[in-house]
Amino acid sequence: MQKLLIVGCGDVARRTLPLLLGHFRVFALLRDPAQCASWRASGALPVFADLDRASSLKRIAGLADIVLHFAPPSERGTHDMRTRRLLAALTRGKSLPQRLIYISTSGVYGDCAGARIDETRPLRPATARARRRVDAEQQLRRFGRRHAVRVSILRAPGIYAADRLPVERLQKGSPALCADDDVFTNHIHADDLARLTCAALRFGRANRCYNASDDSEMKMGEYFDLVAARFGLPPAPRIARSEAERRLSPLQMSFMSESRRLDNRRIKKELRARLRYPSVADGVDAAWQERNR
Repeated sequence: MQKLLIVGCGDVARRTLPLLLGHFRVFALLRDPAQCASWRASGALPVFADLDRASSLKRIAGLADIVLHFAPPSERGTHDMRTRRLLAALTRGKSLPQRLIYISTSGVYGDCAGARIDETRPLRPATARARRRVDAEQQLRRFGRRHAVRVSILRAPGIYAADRLPVERLQKGSPALCADDDVFTNHIHADDLARLTCAALRFGRANRCYNASDDSEMKMGEYFDLVAARFGLPPAPRIARSEAERRLSPLQMSFMSESRRLDNRRIKKELRARLRYPSVADGVDAAWQERNR
C-alpha cells in the first residue's frame, strides 16, 4: 500500500481523509500535538513537525510516495518559505514522492474585470498573499520538472460549507457593493474540493493547473442575498465602492476588488469531475437542510 502524507491538516484535509483510507497508508503532518489523538482516531498516522521549523521536517524525508499539500503559505513577504522548506526536506530523502497535489488559490489571476478565464490566463497577483501562492506554484512546478514528480495544482476560489457561510456577517449587517460596483466571485464546496483532490490524484496531469470551481456565475452581493434569503436574514445593505473604501478594512476591500469568472471545463474533461454541489444554490440549500434536521 502506498504511503501518503497530508501537509496542512485543516478542514479540507479532514474532508479528504475518509476518501483516502483503505487505498493509502495516510500520514498527517501536525504542528500541534493536541491534534494527534483526533487524527489517529480518524485513521491517520500523526507526524509531529512544523513547516516554520526546518529542523523538524527531517522525519518526512523519504516518508511518502504521495504528498497532498494543503498548507497555507507563509504570513509575510512575497515568497512562500513553508513550501520551500517542505520541498527541501523531501529532496533529502532516499526516495522522492511520485505524486504531489497542491491547493492554490484563484487569487493568482488578480483582477480580470469580470472576464471568463481559463488556466492559460497570465498570472497577475494583486495581493501579497496571492504573490506567495504564485511563488509556491512556481517552486512546485520547478520541483516537478527537476525530479520527475507529477505535480498538479488546484486553484480554488472561495471555499464554503455549512459552517463556512457568511451568516455572521449578515447578522452584523455588514455591507455589500451596489450592483454597478459589484464583482463576480467564484465558489467551491469544501466537500467537492476534497473530491477534486482525489480526482487530481488519479487523473491530474504533470505540471498542470486546474480551476477548482463550481458552475455558478454570480456577483458577491447576489451570493450574500442567496444566503440571507435561505436562512431568513436581512439582505446585506448595498453601498457604493467609494463608501466601502472608507468603511471597510483593506483586507475586506481586497476581496471586493477582483472580478473574474472561472472556466471549469478542464476539471470536468481531464479530472472527470462530477460535482456534488454544481452551484452555490445547491450547497446553500444543503447547508440549510443540514442545520434544520
